[in-house]
Amino acid sequence: MNLKQLEAFVKVAEGGSFSKAAKALYLTQPTISAHISSLEKELNVRLFVRNTKEVSLSEDGKELYQYAY
Repeated sequence: MNLKQLEAFVKVAEGGSFSKAAKALYLTQPTISAHISSLEKELNVRLFVRNTKEVSLSEDGKELYQYAY
């Protein structure tokens, strides 16, 4: 886990969108997705519940957000 991954995680959690997080951090959406994916693999949890319209925190994501924020 590194700072960039956590920063991306917090921005996605707060904005509810990978693309909004990318704009806020001046990164591309695929970079944000890669940060989140590697963080999920490292922690062996699913941090977000994704659907076609929105992204929301999973229970594990809510727990991590309390520590990351």
